[in-house]
Amino acid sequence: MIKRLFDVLLSVLVLVAASPVLAAAMLAIWSHDGGPALYRAARVGRGNRDFRMLKLRSMTVGAEHRGAASTGRSDARITPVGRFLRRTKLDELPQFWNVLVGEMSVVGPRPNSRRGGVDRYTPAELRLLSVRPGITDLASIVFADEGEIIDAAADPDALYDALIRPWKSRLGLLYIDRAGFADDCRIVALTALALVARPAALRGVEAVLTRWGAPEPVKSACRRREPLAPAPPPGVAA
Repeated sequence: MIKRLFDVLLSVLVLVAASPVLAAAMLAIWSHDGGPALYRAARVGRGNRDFRMLKLRSMTVGAEHRGAASTGRSDARITPVGRFLRRTKLDELPQFWNVLVGEMSVVGPRPNSRRGGVDRYTPAELRLLSVRPGITDLASIVFADEGEIIDAAADPDALYDALIRPWKSRLGLLYIDRAGFADDCRIVALTALALVARPAALRGVEAVLTRWGAPEPVKSACRRREPLAPAPPPGVAA
């Protein structure tokens, strides 16, 4: 109940405060190529139900039908306006509407598409669909550079599955099992901190994981001091 009240109040506050920014961004998107400013991304939410996640469109019209589901930083489908929106995370602002109508939460495991991963989830990973997906979570901070990690890969989806998905899923499952409302507040604060001081935010992530009793391999991967190592997804033996 407290979590839902927090979601509603914060969403209303953000949508009202950010409305001038949203209007300017939508005008810039439309002016660039005449296409729609909003993109309704197909995602899978709580209960394995499909929903449309709103984003400011950062790619060319119809880009979802061309190329990989995972998007590298230099992907040719990203528009010039879109690169700015992605870098500043402004493209995520419309998702507060999804939160307001109850399809998402401010904090929770990031939603995935069926093609982008849900269809390949292990039985253990399917537990990620037991809660509302979130706008942000620990993985959003740890893998804020996801586009750089998979950039120029011959098969971005395969690299995502090998390097990013295993750790994202483990963080999501830890959140489901260990997090409380105070942790949601910490994650929101760390997300804001990551925009200006990512190393400090990563230290904050490690502190949260330590309190949760996370295994050392998870904490090591989240420090991001070494190149990410391939790992099996949760539920698959190494």
